Amino acid sequence: MTTPHRRPNPSRRTLLTGALLGATALAVPATALAAGTSTPQAAALGLDDPAKKEIAMKLVSSAENSSLDWKAQYKYIEDIDDGRGYTAGIIGFCSGTGDMLDLVELYDRRKPGNVLSRYLPALREVDGTDSHDGLDPNFPRDWRTAAQDSVFRKAQDDERDRVYFNPAVRQGKADGIGVLGQFTYYDAIVMHGDGSDSTSFRNIRKRALRSAKPPAQGGDEVTWIGAFLDARVWAMRQEEAHSDTSRVDTAQRVFLRKRNLELRTPLDWKVYGDSYHLD
Repeated sequence: MTTPHRRPNPSRRTLLTGALLGATALAVPATALAAGTSTPQAAALGLDDPAKKEIAMKLVSSAENSSLDWKAQYKYIEDIDDGRGYTAGIIGFCSGTGDMLDLVELYDRRKPGNVLSRYLPALREVDGTDSHDGLDPNFPRDWRTAAQDSVFRKAQDDERDRVYFNPAVRQGKADGIGVLGQFTYYDAIVMHGDGSDSTSFRNIRKRALRSAKPPAQGGDEVTWIGAFLDARVWAMRQEEAHSDTSRVDTAQRVFLRKRNLELRTPLDWKVYGDSYHLD
């Protein structure tokens, strides 16, 4: 199957600066069950449940790749002209934002002398820029070759979880929100990263705190998620590449309006005008 191209205005996170979110996040106390969830059992279920995580991967892929087949994206690589160099892999690792460098370094540690190892000096040089110096013309070809290696695919999975998925779930649980809320955090950190700039994940959350409180602080879950999505849309509109907010408006808000806080299937949503369905 041919890997689908990303939208011309795909979501791209800001430069990855600052400490990873959630490094010191506390576990949610047993008494801090999320308001708005239907049962304690629902509150206990997290996005890290394997079935829910698979749903999350498909939801993000619908926005990032216009496809539910997220596993087809290991080999994806393209410069989408967003100022972040090459974008590649299952979560859009970028040569200009540091996460691609971290990934290739991990791959090199696990399999020294692999087909991408030769590009490490160049990736260090272009970090923070949109330059292809030292990467062209063969880096895309070699990335696709590496994607046939199970070691590289596992490295992509592990870096996605370390940098994006696990911090989002940790913070979501600390805030007392369930599966949908944790997904809204994950999608936000995928797009915006968790740097120190005003549109980073942590600052989107701080903006939401101006108007609502998460359940762990005595707030209502639905109200809190709505406030977080409002802050997220504000952040998206600060950058032209993020100006299409449909991944929030016609996807996450749809689930919220239906009070589907556990992301129960079937799910129907739209992103960039395309319709998607999960049974």
